[in-house]
Amino acid sequence: MTLLRDPLLNKGTAFTEAEREARGLRGLLPPCVLTMETQVERVLTNLRTLPTDLEKYVALNALHDRNEALFFRVVVDNIDEIQPIIYTPTVGLACQKYGLIFQRPRGMFISSRDRGQIAEILKNWPYPAKLIVVTDGERILGLGDLGANGMGIPVGKLSLYSACAGVHPEQCLPIVLDVGTNNEELLNDPYYLGLRERRLTGEAYDSFVDEFMTAARKTFPGVLIQFEDFANHSAFKLLHKYRDEACVFNDDIQGTAAVALAGLFSALRVNGGKLSDQRILFLGAGEAATGIADLVVSAMMAEGASEAEALRRNWLVDSRGLVVSGRDGLSGHKLRYAHADQAPIADFLTAIKTLKPTAIIGVAAVGGAFTPEVLKTMAELNEQPIVFALSNPTSKAECSAEDAYRYTGGRALFACGSPYDPVKLNGRTFVPRQGNNSYIFPGVGLGVIATRSRLVTDEMFMAAAHTLADCVGKDDLAQGSLYPALPRIREVSARIAAAVADVAYQRGLADGPAPNDVKGLVQSQMYEPQY
Repeated sequence: MTLLRDPLLNKGTAFTEAEREARGLRGLLPPCVLTMETQVERVLTNLRTLPTDLEKYVALNALHDRNEALFFRVVVDNIDEIQPIIYTPTVGLACQKYGLIFQRPRGMFISSRDRGQIAEILKNWPYPAKLIVVTDGERILGLGDLGANGMGIPVGKLSLYSACAGVHPEQCLPIVLDVGTNNEELLNDPYYLGLRERRLTGEAYDSFVDEFMTAARKTFPGVLIQFEDFANHSAFKLLHKYRDEACVFNDDIQGTAAVALAGLFSALRVNGGKLSDQRILFLGAGEAATGIADLVVSAMMAEGASEAEALRRNWLVDSRGLVVSGRDGLSGHKLRYAHADQAPIADFLTAIKTLKPTAIIGVAAVGGAFTPEVLKTMAELNEQPIVFALSNPTSKAECSAEDAYRYTGGRALFACGSPYDPVKLNGRTFVPRQGNNSYIFPGVGLGVIATRSRLVTDEMFMAAAHTLADCVGKDDLAQGSLYPALPRIREVSARIAAAVADVAYQRGLADGPAPNDVKGLVQSQMYEPQY
């Protein structure tokens, strides 16, 4: 019975006659022995009869809880169909309903009441974690403060690490730092499973996170820690505090930046432009926007632009309008892009007409912000405007794929944060693809783990962006796809991991000398879901 209840070991009806005899399983299973292929077919048959994506999420979560190998086989072989269910956009709704759909705990919940005991609590985890995805639930996707309900995000991210890059599930540990929530709806929800108290702030919060970081690195030496869906004020602070001393990164800042930069590289292959000649206007000025802008500036400088020239080609619009110097209340991460010699502009459309950008990138989670007039204006200013609507879930998308193509006459070079079906317009079929971080973070994580790198650097994300763009073929570009097809994700992740590993070895960050075959090293460590 213990074997059947361990999702890492359970095969269900696929245990062979010999295994049943040797492991004391006779009588505990129906007599028929099924192949994994038949089990997969059965899962998909049942899944496709369910009427809503949330019900499909619950069913897949239950499968994940009882049979990891089968779960990942289903995901890997049907990634186009399954990824939107186990991650964006469905995971957002699953987090909102987390207390209602909760079945079985997964990962670890460390609350502010556990201060002084975090090291002991982490020892309760039974596996040797090499990768932790941690959130405090304060900014889940574009949905805001979901407190402990945010556990759906680390679980989903780690599922993609295993499915997309072959990081073994046994090495993955999702963690929620439950420091309370300021969400009144959750505080009054009878099914909410987190602390029913206001968020910890200030020095108390900082010391709590510091205790966690110290304990995690001591309990799991060399562990890679990914910060996920922290609010802006925490995200930048934590990344800057730990990035030079620990193996950490923030996917919302660095992963989003790399996937967006890769999309820009792909778009420029279509219109023949040069990155350092682009003028980019961001709708949003938080961790995603400034993360992308910082990496774009570095890439422009690599093409020969000065830092001042590169900065001048990147502009931010936040809830108060264009970010310009002299404006009151600008936080630290915005100051680099608070340009002088520009009068304040209150709205996004006027900013477009004034600055005449070649690209607009939406990362503000303001649904519908790329209005028909915005898109038409971009098409008037540019032969092939670059339009990235990267916010998710779908309700927060700046525009749909159909609108992006329709209001630019089919000329937009478009990428999205949520999945959209192909669009037919003027006799042509466009296939928009997500600028989804799942193209980047699994490969980066695999490369770091494979080399046991001591740090995760911006150079690694730059290498990841170039590699991802190189994976986009001419046929992809011809149909409007700025990213490779999702079923190629394991191949793409292996290439990104090798590029990241090369950086680790070149910069002396890896544990040991470089092997003759770096890609072979990476591929040898990739988990394959099979019995």
